[in-house]
Amino acid sequence: MYGIILVAVIAIIAGLLLSWASIQFAVPVDEKQAAVREVLPGANCGACGFSGCDGYAAALAAGTAEIGLCSPGGPDVAEECATILGKAAGEMVRKVALVQCNGTCSNAGQKLIYDGVDTCQAVSLMFAGDSTCAYGCLGHGDCAAVCPEKAIIVHDGLAMIDQDKCVGCGICVKTCPKHVIALVPFEKKHHVLCVNTDKGAEAMKVCKTSCIGCMKCVKTCEHDAIHVTNFNAAIDYDKCTNCGACAEVCPKHAIC
Repeated sequence: MYGIILVAVIAIIAGLLLSWASIQFAVPVDEKQAAVREVLPGANCGACGFSGCDGYAAALAAGTAEIGLCSPGGPDVAEECATILGKAAGEMVRKVALVQCNGTCSNAGQKLIYDGVDTCQAVSLMFAGDSTCAYGCLGHGDCAAVCPEKAIIVHDGLAMIDQDKCVGCGICVKTCPKHVIALVPFEKKHHVLCVNTDKGAEAMKVCKTSCIGCMKCVKTCEHDAIHVTNFNAAIDYDKCTNCGACAEVCPKHAIC
């Protein structure tokens, strides 16, 4: 009986001490930070430039981050965050992932037969990959494996992204060992599907649809929205009007 009473007394004392400690050492909660964190999607992708949703919420509450950096959340989340913080959301451009390569099995060949761990990261360590193009997509699906929205499939040796499903988290961009995936504005419909910076003659040897730096797209664009650097064309999306003139004149169909 005495033992039971002793244990009960110890439990009561311990409970009181814990209650006192929780009050004494409680960390003040920023109500705005908690409210902002509640509306963020919780993807923790880092597309906003912070370590995760917690870090972004803290920065927003402290006023050290811009509203609208959360790509997975999109304009709706930006608007909710702005309402909580009492600020204007501003205009948010939706971005989606794009595979800047058209090196399918029929367009780019194989320079070796790889028999090992079936990942892009692993095969890229073997002479820059098994594709004849050292710059192109390897097609082993590392990006598809990490996509939280299941928006990526591999078909005909090439990763393909369903942009209607893509939320622009950028995880695939960070995962690709060849750096052929980029985030682009959703409303822009024409893109250069090649990152090969070799001279035209060399580029043509490894892929049928390689950019050859011929400058026809540059000469055709009336808006100065496309330029060639290191034998590779790149579109300035801020100037691009979606006219499609560059795609029409590209002799290698490297622009879609």
